[in-house]
Amino acid sequence: MAGDATVLSDWAPVAGRIRDEATDYWDDTLAADRFTGKGGRLFRGHGTISAPGVVTVGGEVLRDRRGIIIATGTAPAIPPVPGLAGTPYWTNREAIEAEQAPGSLLVLGGGAVGAELAQVYSRFMAKVTVVEALGQLLPTQEPEAGELIAGVFGREGIGIRTGVAASAVDYDGATFAVTLAGGEELTAEKLLVATGRHTDLAAVGVGALGIDDKSRAISVDEHMRAALGVWALGDVVGTGAFTHMSVYHAEIVIADILAQEHHPAEYHAVPRVTFTDPEIGCVGMTAAQAREHGLQVRTGHCSIPSASRGWIHKAGNDGFIKLVADADRGILVGATSAGPTGGEVLSMLTLAVHAAVPVRRLDEMIYAYPTFHRAVQEAVRDLS
Repeated sequence: MAGDATVLSDWAPVAGRIRDEATDYWDDTLAADRFTGKGGRLFRGHGTISAPGVVTVGGEVLRDRRGIIIATGTAPAIPPVPGLAGTPYWTNREAIEAEQAPGSLLVLGGGAVGAELAQVYSRFMAKVTVVEALGQLLPTQEPEAGELIAGVFGREGIGIRTGVAASAVDYDGATFAVTLAGGEELTAEKLLVATGRHTDLAAVGVGALGIDDKSRAISVDEHMRAALGVWALGDVVGTGAFTHMSVYHAEIVIADILAQEHHPAEYHAVPRVTFTDPEIGCVGMTAAQAREHGLQVRTGHCSIPSASRGWIHKAGNDGFIKLVADADRGILVGATSAGPTGGEVLSMLTLAVHAAVPVRRLDEMIYAYPTFHRAVQEAVRDLS
């Protein structure tokens, strides 16, 4: 807004920071030393529950004293697209490890991971196309979120194919060719598969505990107990594949093992953020989910460009606030905060949903001017 600026993108410093600072070249020695320094014993290998209270790791047989905690996470779910298996496709891991940005990239999956990495590589000069089998980008979020990101991607030159699945993949040693269900063929130097996550409970050995190892997730109670003397947490319980969910579960497990007081697990206000630009922060239920639960739904909106801070921000001010209220109880049951700091603005909405703060009280509180979160008040007033 105040002159010309030139940006010369260079992936090397980014890749270097990931290797040097974020992952220490994927060496977990420091983390392992912290653990063993506190008295823990670390066994490296594939652990399997071989009997109640027994875990086998290689040739070692470990017997519990207090219990077993299952925190095995999930792995990328690879769709059975003909020709895909055996090719050097990327998952999120390879995309982060890459030391050079490709000239072109195809992304299968338009969810959070696919959208984030698509925009990252596009901004480092790769020609990117995203293929999403469902009808919109970010298909688990509000329709407005998918529309917003699609508009931004379109302006940034990212190709989008929604409502169509890949039917075949070919790789000739240098280029990927992906054929879509309608017959269109897309080509690129690299292929990123970002089509969700999956568990392998059979490999964990949960069948030895009487747990169905063919399930998609481990069923737990409100204290994260999966069976007598067994707790499970994180991705493997199917309540959200987020780092913050694993941390939340871990605190409940620790309290239960130590017989300390702690609120049981609650999932009515789970926050999640897609770190695109703009950020898409969501909490609780979408409007469609709330209606499926039989609620009398009322929604409120505010466009970020029309709010005071959005007008001041101007460049890159794409975004909106959407509130989902239970009209009968007069509280929020869900919200979306999309914008330059959408994930940060989400914090007050997460608190409002979690604590069931009455909508009237949200309207009566003081909002600092001019801030992005002031748009929340405009959305609250739009509810009525």
